[in-house]
Amino acid sequence: MSLAIPNGLDNTVERPGERAPLVLGDTTYHDITETVCRVAETKPSKGWVIGFLIAFALLQWLGICIAYLFYTGVGVWGNRSPIFWGWPIVNFVFWVGIGHAGTLISAILFLFRQEWRTSINRAAEAMTIFAVACAGTFPGIHVGRAWLAFWLAPYPSLNLWMWPQFRSPLLWDVFAVSTYGTVSLLFWYMGMVPDLATFRDRSKNKYRRMAYGILSLGWTGSSRHWMRYEKAYALLAAFAAPLVLSVHTIVSFDFAVSQVPGWHTTIFPPYFVAGAIFSGFAMVLTLMVPARSMLGLEKLITIRHLDNMCKIILATGSIVGLAYGTEFFIAWYGQVPDEQYAFINRAFGPYWWAYWTMVTCNVISPQLFWVKKFRTTPWIIVLITIFVNIGMWFERFVIVVTSLSRDYLPSAWAYFSPTWVDWSMLIGSFGLFFTLFLLFCKLMPVINMAETKSTLAKQYHMAHNEPTTPTEH
Repeated sequence: MSLAIPNGLDNTVERPGERAPLVLGDTTYHDITETVCRVAETKPSKGWVIGFLIAFALLQWLGICIAYLFYTGVGVWGNRSPIFWGWPIVNFVFWVGIGHAGTLISAILFLFRQEWRTSINRAAEAMTIFAVACAGTFPGIHVGRAWLAFWLAPYPSLNLWMWPQFRSPLLWDVFAVSTYGTVSLLFWYMGMVPDLATFRDRSKNKYRRMAYGILSLGWTGSSRHWMRYEKAYALLAAFAAPLVLSVHTIVSFDFAVSQVPGWHTTIFPPYFVAGAIFSGFAMVLTLMVPARSMLGLEKLITIRHLDNMCKIILATGSIVGLAYGTEFFIAWYGQVPDEQYAFINRAFGPYWWAYWTMVTCNVISPQLFWVKKFRTTPWIIVLITIFVNIGMWFERFVIVVTSLSRDYLPSAWAYFSPTWVDWSMLIGSFGLFFTLFLLFCKLMPVINMAETKSTLAKQYHMAHNEPTTPTEH
């Protein structure tokens, strides 16, 4: 088997009896090191600088809006009776969902020995950490008295006159999201240790060498270090895998355990998990497709990687579409007038435009991935995944706002209108996310060099053992 692909980039063609290579061209171990290290060792490109300045400016605007919120009060939001849960909770659930793809790609695909994860897992893990950071911003500022946000933490105290309500799913969120963020951070950092040691050994600046030396924990690459590393990495993967299912299941309990029509449904846990994986994979592709082009990573993040991720988006998008239909069926089958009205109101009430935007982006647009050309054309992938993320934000908006805007009493009905602070905080959260991601791309190994080299070693082994003449059977 030749390691080179005829056109240099397309490795999606299936060949009977062969595995398509995941590292393209005549790439060597040294080439992988040079390609990944070059991103951090060279001066930032003009595109990176422009992107970072825009993202950092949005981050500063988010900080100003939060300070304005603390000074003025939660009245600066569009939250009004009966819609006390507005965009802050919508944004929280959206960002928690974005963070699911990293753990899924890294932990679950690692446990199932799916080698195509190796070139994309590092960026996906980083995306998880940054998305959880964005998500954690909103519950802390949504409580009204932000200086008492520590009341959300489940700790006993004799000086705390209001004990945490352990039966509240909002408290369960603190357990779930904090555990998920901690394990994901450890998993991400553990996987980077060998690559950080490579950065340390190549650093010519003494301060960079000192920083990478501290982060690499004295890694030497000895057999004992590799043995400890592989055991710890597998253990963290086993811890992280159940969190993919548990975290967004608990987030869905914020709604499912209530008595509000449109929320009180048992389909929410699997529905939220599938939607989280759906939106998370879409965000990974939205980030990695431009990054692979800007950073020159086409031979490591190949079309086959993108193709496999598009197939997962297609599968999870179909599950989400099934969930939408199941909700309407159960509302009809249950014969509860309030439930029936809640779902009819979603589709044909005052927020019909949000509902059908959600359906178009989440159900219809991913179906384009049935066509291989769409799964293997980078700009089309980016376009579709952007629509998916828009649709997933609208999904959370539809769930939160439409169920609250029309209560049991028509006299209490209201229409939610976001303020400029709502818009600013949503856009500013993207500023926080992209600021962290761009810093990661510039300062850390964006691709797992050690695992990618192991994948290349297997390709060399397969090429070496291939018979030189065809045999007849």
